[in-house]
Amino acid sequence: MTPSLIIAALWVIAATITAFLSMRYQYVPGVALLLVAPVLIVWLAVDLGWIVGLVATLAFVSMFRNPLRYLIARLRGHHPEVPK
Repeated sequence: MTPSLIIAALWVIAATITAFLSMRYQYVPGVALLLVAPVLIVWLAVDLGWIVGLVATLAFVSMFRNPLRYLIARLRGHHPEVPK
C-alpha cells in the first residue's frame, strides 16, 4: 500500500469524525480537510493514475458540495447565509 493511499484513508476517517461533530465544531477541521484535499488528490493521481485522481476529485466535490458552493458565491461577491 502506497503512502498516499494510507494518508487518503486517514483523511477519510478524519472527514467521517468531522461529520459527526455539531455544525459549530465542524468549521476548523472542515477547512483543514478542504485545504489538504487537493494536494492529496494530486498525490493519489501521481502515484496511482489519473483515473484514481478523477474518482477522488468526484468524491471530494460530492462531500464538500455545500462549502464549495459557499466559496464560489463569496468569490462572485455574494454574501450567502452560513448555517448555525
